[in-house]
Amino acid sequence: MTHDMHYGDDYKKLPITSTTSGEGIEVRPDVYMFTDQIVNVVFIGNPRSKEFVIVDTGMPKRAEEIIEAAYEHFGEGARAQAIILTHGHFDHVGSVIELIEEWDAPVYAHPEEFPYLTGSASYLGPDPSVEGGLVAKMSIIFPTDPIMLDDHLQPLPEDGSVPYLSDFRWLHVPGHSIGQIALYRPQDGLLLSADAFVTTRQEDLYQVITQNVEISGPPRYLTTDWEAAKESVVKLQQLDPQYVISGHGRPVEGAELKEGLDRLVADWDELALPDHGKFVDEEDQE
Repeated sequence: MTHDMHYGDDYKKLPITSTTSGEGIEVRPDVYMFTDQIVNVVFIGNPRSKEFVIVDTGMPKRAEEIIEAAYEHFGEGARAQAIILTHGHFDHVGSVIELIEEWDAPVYAHPEEFPYLTGSASYLGPDPSVEGGLVAKMSIIFPTDPIMLDDHLQPLPEDGSVPYLSDFRWLHVPGHSIGQIALYRPQDGLLLSADAFVTTRQEDLYQVITQNVEISGPPRYLTTDWEAAKESVVKLQQLDPQYVISGHGRPVEGAELKEGLDRLVADWDELALPDHGKFVDEEDQE
């Protein structure tokens, strides 16, 4: 066990949650989604094998709940073979250190996210001025400092393969963050979209609390490159996914997913792009 890992100085437990927090859904026999406050943690593995891979690690100070969910689903003595981080924002890496320590698991991420996972760089601060709701206004309190994962951190393979998950491929989907990835399984059309697009409107507190389904663009208050964000959503739409687990919101499948994703792409400027905000205004000035 390493003793050089640490969270950013601004990491703290946040008083925001949803009605589905603590619930688990068996999306496929080998895919289990656990909602931690307002974000999804995904466990992939056959429960009978007692081995699994974790995709993202929830909110700060929530490791106990996530570890308990793993043992309830896979059984005592089960272990994580690896942790895959779709990106390094606080709500996706919030409990990663405790999970590493619990299972001595390696962590994989896109190399462009490494500065935020190795203590080298902080994310740009959220933009609470974007329209959309109270969560956007609250975003000013969200952590942005880098965390340090020391030598547990490894780059994802350049060939698009995913360690320990031979049926999945990873895709680079920047925009919300520079090194964000999605995971896709061609055999059944299962997509883990991270925050490239989400299935509830993440800026609106009521929508976040109720987890009301609405295929939406990436969270506005933390998305820094809107041109890349649209390109990433188009890339995922072209996969024709059959089922999606996004970083936030309930799983969505079939016609509801297709229609929602097609509409998001067709009406991107209306549905996703903020009318104003520092990240939009910066792009307009270029």
